[in-house]
Amino acid sequence: MDFEYLGSIIGFILQGTGITLKVYFITIIFAIPLGILFALGKLSSFPPLKWILGAYTWVFRGTPLLLQLFFAYFGLPVFGIEFQPLTAAYVTFVLNYAAYFTEIFRGGIQSIEKGQYEASKALGMSYVQTMRRIILPQAIKRILPPMGNEAINLIKDTALCAALSIPEILRNAKVTVSRDFNVDAYLIAAAIYLLFTFVIIRVFRKLEKHYSYYDN
Repeated sequence: MDFEYLGSIIGFILQGTGITLKVYFITIIFAIPLGILFALGKLSSFPPLKWILGAYTWVFRGTPLLLQLFFAYFGLPVFGIEFQPLTAAYVTFVLNYAAYFTEIFRGGIQSIEKGQYEASKALGMSYVQTMRRIILPQAIKRILPPMGNEAINLIKDTALCAALSIPEILRNAKVTVSRDFNVDAYLIAAAIYLLFTFVIIRVFRKLEKHYSYYDN
């Protein structure tokens, strides 16, 4: 392995980490709150809202993320809506992952025993207070494993941005390979993704340990 060559290309590939992390954190920051709100909407007693949210989660979970990216960037201009490549990625990733988080939060909330709702009501708590103080803290612990899986999937899915020529990690690695006819750039990209995955796993293990007091 030519370490001098690796040193000459690693800087260019690492430039893509900025875009990768931007897509990652913007998705997390917006998709999780939307997932909570949509989950509560699906659990509401208002049928039209439940139908709309059901259709939304069905579409975004039932079609490929890459297809959604292409539609946001190439399809929406037909309807007069145009996005820059990175903006199309932000919108698509947020809506896609919010759909998955919606179902995760819905399942977590529904897993809490109904007796706890009744007990909080007997104590005079409002619906919002019950959710914030009683239900959501317990639901969070139960949904951490699937949330961790989605967090890992997300860091890998950011590589799909390369399809829109967004200069993230994989795109920069691909450019390097095409230029130099050397696949070492792919090995560097793989190492970067593995490092990010390792950090995410460690973070979620700490979160699971933090919320383990609900088992007591």
